[in-house]
Amino acid sequence: MPKHSRNGYQRPKDTGKTIAKLMGYVGRSKWLLAVVAVCLVANTICSVGGSYLLKFLINDCIVPGDYPKLARMLAFMACVYICAALFSFTYSRIMVHISQKTTHAIRADLFRKMQKLPLSYFDTHTHGELMSRYTNDIETINEILNNGLVQLFSSSLTFVAVVCMMIVLSPVLFLMTVLSLGLMLLVIMTIGQRSRRSFMAQQRDIGAINGYIEEMIEGQKVIKVFNHEAKAREGFAQRNERYRQSATAAHSFAGAMMPAMGNISHINYALTCCLGALLSIAAGFDLGSLVVYLQYTRQVSQPVNQISQQVNNVLAAIAGAERVFEVMETTPETDEGQTVLVHVSHSGGKLVETGQRSDGWAWKRPGGELVPLKGDVRFKDVVFRYVPEKTILHGISLYAKPGQKIAFVGSTGAGKTTITNLINRFYEIQEGSITYDGIDVREIDKDSLRRSLGVVLQDTHLFTGTIADNIRYGKLDATDEEVRAAAKLANADTFISHLPKGYDTWITDDGGSLSQGERQLLNIARAAVADPPVLILDEATSSIDTRTEKLIEAGMDRLMADRTVFVIAHRLSTVRNARAILVLEQGEVIERGDHQELLDQKGKYYQLYTGQAELS
Repeated sequence: MPKHSRNGYQRPKDTGKTIAKLMGYVGRSKWLLAVVAVCLVANTICSVGGSYLLKFLINDCIVPGDYPKLARMLAFMACVYICAALFSFTYSRIMVHISQKTTHAIRADLFRKMQKLPLSYFDTHTHGELMSRYTNDIETINEILNNGLVQLFSSSLTFVAVVCMMIVLSPVLFLMTVLSLGLMLLVIMTIGQRSRRSFMAQQRDIGAINGYIEEMIEGQKVIKVFNHEAKAREGFAQRNERYRQSATAAHSFAGAMMPAMGNISHINYALTCCLGALLSIAAGFDLGSLVVYLQYTRQVSQPVNQISQQVNNVLAAIAGAERVFEVMETTPETDEGQTVLVHVSHSGGKLVETGQRSDGWAWKRPGGELVPLKGDVRFKDVVFRYVPEKTILHGISLYAKPGQKIAFVGSTGAGKTTITNLINRFYEIQEGSITYDGIDVREIDKDSLRRSLGVVLQDTHLFTGTIADNIRYGKLDATDEEVRAAAKLANADTFISHLPKGYDTWITDDGGSLSQGERQLLNIARAAVADPPVLILDEATSSIDTRTEKLIEAGMDRLMADRTVFVIAHRLSTVRNARAILVLEQGEVIERGDHQELLDQKGKYYQLYTGQAELS
């Protein structure tokens, strides 16, 4: 179980592991990193060595009054510092390339992993929370790689080099510096620990805000219909306040770090000046060495300040990286099926696999056996739970013979949509079995299984692109003729032809410029172009008015011909011609029969139908 602090946020489970995984991505640019390392070392040598040259500048040039030597020394120092600047520019430019390459790879891997996650993962994580991985979390990683990482190494090298030079110049004065550095370290540990906790809380709260904002934007129409603007503002205000508090705490600690380091550095410099002056007077400590040591006193605090400043960015990056890697390490959707869907033709009374569709489809089992795809779907004693404590389906048994139209009716929550989700293997059953043409669906490759199923959902989703592109989403290699034929089949061609650019009309915002009925027609056309052997219509006409519904009935009948079809509908008029109607109640099939048989039974279906008739 993850550990939580007293404030309730989740702490990093394994910081070392997160850093190791992040460095694994950075390490893909090892040759560039080698160049960066060389430039860092060279820059440090030039920067620290340039300060050491002050000793000779003062002792050998200024004090004796040797101006020609002074000019040569100044020119040499200028060259040293120019080299330092060039090395700094070089590694900074290279790190920009490395950081962008690394975050590009992380972002790509994260997106690929999300495509492999089961629907249950998205059921338990808000869209805003997942979007926060791509925006806030990866951006903090990019920031630390672009600036912070190289700054940490540069500051560390500078610190080590300066300390070595200070010891060489004066071990006595260095004792004073050690006390100052120890105090700085104590401050960094104290403030850094609190800052780390605060930045974790900040990351959590910004994710919550993003999720809430996205949810409110998507639900604006509902909010306005029920006059819940005040409630929405209140919910946002609460989350915004939590974020303000965590962000204030995080940045307060971050802001306190620099002033604390600066004041300690100033005190150390003043005390070093006093002690150095006494050593110069009493022990003959030369002026050049004193000036250089004082310069190093300034320099030794700078890398400490820079390191402490980057600590907050590092902590934020680690927190963000852990959240990203947490998604990447989530168990993907399992698929052990080895039976695949192939195109076949009939030759000499036998099925022969072909490279393109000719006579039909077949299942190819691991041993090479070809089983004709007929659309025979059977449930046997299926028990299913979304969560362990609540059973949704109680021992469901049903069958759909090839070419039959099977309808599911029942009240909300009866388990209608759940059954179709199980056919797709969006979720795995706990008990029982589901077979497809006599093959357990768990033995069928999921891509092949879903390719054989055409699904028209109640909630349409259109992508940014042309009308044709959205229809073609059902079959990416569909020709323009196939797209138009599918649209005609769904009776969508008429309204498309009246659009400004017809099939090339560009739509955005989930097709916001189209009516709900038009969007659903495109959804049906998308399923039609896929030409699937089995169709699942999940209340596909619930959002379409009666006139539009009648317009598509003929096309839907043609689409459903010779196919096994599962229909979920609240409008019982749409399922009258179903071969079998299954009435579900609380996860159990309580009635089965055709329209007239169920009316004659005068059971639940009769109550639903007559109730609808009275309302209509």
